[in-house]
Amino acid sequence: MLPFYDPTLTYEQNYARGPFGAFAEPAVDAAPPASGNSFLGRAVGIPFGIPAGPLLNARFVAAAFAHGYDLAVYKTVRTRAHPSNPYPNVLAVHVDGDLAPDAGAVRADGEFSEPVSISNSFGVPSRDPDVWQPDMAAAVAAAGEGQLLIGSFQGTRGSGGELALVADHLRAARLVIETGAAVLELNLSCPNEGAASLLCFDTPRVRRILAVVKDEIGDTPLLVKLAYFDTDAALERFVDATAEFVAGYAGVNTIPARLVTASGAPALGAGRESAGVCGAAIRWAGLEMTRRLARIRALRNADFAIVGTGGVASTADYLAYRAAGADAVMSATGAMWHPHLAREVRVAAG
Repeated sequence: MLPFYDPTLTYEQNYARGPFGAFAEPAVDAAPPASGNSFLGRAVGIPFGIPAGPLLNARFVAAAFAHGYDLAVYKTVRTRAHPSNPYPNVLAVHVDGDLAPDAGAVRADGEFSEPVSISNSFGVPSRDPDVWQPDMAAAVAAAGEGQLLIGSFQGTRGSGGELALVADHLRAARLVIETGAAVLELNLSCPNEGAASLLCFDTPRVRRILAVVKDEIGDTPLLVKLAYFDTDAALERFVDATAEFVAGYAGVNTIPARLVTASGAPALGAGRESAGVCGAAIRWAGLEMTRRLARIRALRNADFAIVGTGGVASTADYLAYRAAGADAVMSATGAMWHPHLAREVRVAAG
């Protein structure tokens, strides 16, 4: 089935023309709305949706809602315009089983097949706030009964050092609040502004950012999006340092790998040897992070929410994440190639 984000087109072409496939058509034979579920204190039909990434603008979000995805995360925005990485951005990644964090070179090309794993090489593009703010407000308005738009954001490093970076996160959160988004998600899991390669591994800096962001947004729930932590101790330290500021944790985003062609050349082009990998090959990591967060929550007698993400492409995957302790489950790659997945999950979970 044609994915709703077309990997044969550039990011800009997808933004202007998409969504594609079933998402370009009116929803048909939708399952009846579910009831009796909640997420972060808000009623939702089913706690299932699409995470930050493939929902580029309000058209994509409205299509997701229409096709039964009751949670939709608007693609991460910034306080100023930022371009996408050049084409290609999405390639098929060929992994036999699970993708280990130290996998080395992995073949990638344009031949997509089940089970789908893909590259995620966008560079966190963003329109200027003058464009994305009204568009995110339209995405908020597209939510029906029992549906929720989550606004994803991140700060951007400038020339002003630590204080400027914190201030930029604060401004980004304020701009998202102004759209009417009822829940915010701080994206800490894309290559961005940390002392390490990912901000989520720079716990002291994250704590400073969260403190000012939470003071700004007040009672609005704040999620943080995480990458895969390779040790329990590191994840426990992160949760202990941040739980007072957040309503929940979402993970995982991707696992990085070096992507090569059949001849061994960089699959994404020179200078882009590595990229994040999404889809079936990282399901193990999402489930493991969900279980570990659930264990920490139980040990701390905490009440933060857990959003399980990574390799969800079937109702069995949804149920596995729920059994692992996820309060909500999201699917990016799976939903892109299986746009009717929400209907199937709704029937199975009903």
